[in-house]
Amino acid sequence: MIDPRQRYEDPEQALRLALGAFQAALWTALPGIVKAYRTAPAPTVDVQLAIGGAFALKDGTTQATAYPLLKYLPVVFPRGGHCTFTFPVAAGDECLVIFASRAIDAWWQNGAASGPQRPVESRMHDIQDGFALIGPFSQVTKLANVSSATAQLRSNDGEAYVELDPSGHIVNIVGPGGVNITGPVAISGAVTVSQTIAAQSTISSSVDVQAAGISLKNHVHPGVASGSSNTGTPQG
Repeated sequence: MIDPRQRYEDPEQALRLALGAFQAALWTALPGIVKAYRTAPAPTVDVQLAIGGAFALKDGTTQATAYPLLKYLPVVFPRGGHCTFTFPVAAGDECLVIFASRAIDAWWQNGAASGPQRPVESRMHDIQDGFALIGPFSQVTKLANVSSATAQLRSNDGEAYVELDPSGHIVNIVGPGGVNITGPVAISGAVTVSQTIAAQSTISSSVDVQAAGISLKNHVHPGVASGSSNTGTPQG
C-alpha cells in the first residue's frame, strides 16, 4: 500500500508537508527548567527545555532527543514606573521560555532608550532569542492552599505572606520568622499589641501616656511627707 505522503503530485498533501516543515522550525514558547541563575551583569538564566524534540530516521521511525541548554536568557521580572518586583530564582525552578520573532541581540545591548533597533541577523522565531518567565508550575510543583479571596505575596509553603483583602480593605502580614522594618514608621491609626514590647531605645511622646488608666503626665502620689521616706505608688 502506498503511503499517502508519497503522493507529492497531490497539491493539498504537498501543502500540508510544507506547512508542517514550516511549523517545525517555528519557535514560539515552551516550558523549561532553570539550571543556573546569575544576577550580574544582568539577571539571566540557563534553561533546559522541558519538552524535547523528535527526529525522523532513515528507516521511517522517530527518535526523541533533548534540545541543547539555552544559556544567558534574559529573566522577565514584572516592572514599570521605575519600580521592579524581584524574587530569588533557584536551579530547578520551572519557567516559560518565549521566543522573539526577530533577533534580540541589538536590543539586548542597546536597550529601548536608543530607539528601535535593526536586527543584526535575519533569523525569525529562533531558539537563540528566548526570554525566561519564571513561575509556571507543573502538577508536581503546583502551589497548595492558594487563596481565592485575597492577593498574596507568599512563600511557596504558605507559611509567610503579605496579604491584601479587597473585600475588607485589610492588609495582613504573617512572618513566623519575624518582621523587620528599617527606617521611620508613621502610624496614623490606633495600635493594638497583644504581646510584650521590648524597646532598645527611648520611647517618647509629645502627649500623655497612660498605664492601667493612670496618667504619666498628670498623676499624683499619695502619702507624701517631708523626710527621707519614698512616696506611694501613683494615684490617678
